[in-house]
Amino acid sequence: MEIKFHGQSCFELSEGETRVLIDPFLKPNNPIAVTTGEEVDPTHIALSHGHVDHIADAVPVAKRTGAHCVAIVELAKWLEGQGIENVSDTVEFDWGYISLVPAWHTNTIPGSEESPFSAEHGIAIGPAAGLVIKIGETTVYHAGDTCLFSDMQLIARRSDIDVALLPIGGHYTMDRRDAVIAAEFVGAGTVIPMHYDTFPAIETDPQAFKSDVEAKTSSSVVVLEPGQSHTTG
Repeated sequence: MEIKFHGQSCFELSEGETRVLIDPFLKPNNPIAVTTGEEVDPTHIALSHGHVDHIADAVPVAKRTGAHCVAIVELAKWLEGQGIENVSDTVEFDWGYISLVPAWHTNTIPGSEESPFSAEHGIAIGPAAGLVIKIGETTVYHAGDTCLFSDMQLIARRSDIDVALLPIGGHYTMDRRDAVIAAEFVGAGTVIPMHYDTFPAIETDPQAFKSDVEAKTSSSVVVLEPGQSHTTG
């Protein structure tokens, strides 16, 4: 599997003819991205929640490509309301599956300009989610936006995670220190940090995270710049 990082929490998982785009937030919406929404061609789109830094490019990319979108049921219904026809929640495919798992975070969809509060903060819908995605023989856990919580151990026990994509920026999610504990809980062979350095509030040191994880666990940490890829195997 090729795992391409687009910045923030946006990744593209590719194996064979399957291309899963996670939390589409691309150039120019994403200030650190090097790829635009016109340059990706996913077969599937997986969404952890509805905050703009996770779905800014979801609708236009889905409409252009016809990608199958997977999201928690309330967010899936919102996508249908935006004219996206191929939508579901946890689902199996001939190449594997996309499963929604817990994440401790808020979840909103874009609000109405008629309501000043919802225009600024969005409209709350359902829970946020993490994503367990299996393509072929490789299982990836995208934790979404979340704090540290002990049931990450249950997710790992149930799914046998190969690669963990963990937020480390703090402020809106767990910081890099809590993410070290998350890496211990999940026990993946490879850990890739995300959701950091996009904005000043979430600036952190990914190399310090790498050092701490590799000193305390058997996991290897791969730090990617936007546009870079890691190949499993």
